[in-house]
Amino acid sequence: MSLYAALDVKTAKLQGKTAKRHTSDEFIAFVSDLVKSARWAKEIHIVLDNLSAHKTTAVQQFLADHPKVRFHFTPTYSSWLNQVEVWFAKIQRDLLARGIFTSVADLSRKIRNAVTGDTASKSTKQ
Repeated sequence: MSLYAALDVKTAKLQGKTAKRHTSDEFIAFVSDLVKSARWAKEIHIVLDNLSAHKTTAVQQFLADHPKVRFHFTPTYSSWLNQVEVWFAKIQRDLLARGIFTSVADLSRKIRNAVTGDTASKSTKQ
């Protein structure tokens, strides 16, 4: 399972989505949702790692169709120590390492609840 996450550094608002795999189609769908939620923005800057799914022909076409979206790739083999990575570490520590999951759907639901801050579902041992 893949977790896509985006952090608005101005508001500290996090948006996330789970997917069965990390494909360029899933990635484009996630970024499309980000663009829709930020229609007001003159420019959208997205910092990414160098995963091949972020650099396909379909992704290049998405960027051509959305000129206000700019991708910035971290250097290859560099450590990506930023706020989203800290958040991923927190999910690993607080949810995944201690969690009991009855299915992939249960895991996905609990991750989405962590992303949205749903306190009613915070327990990892539901």
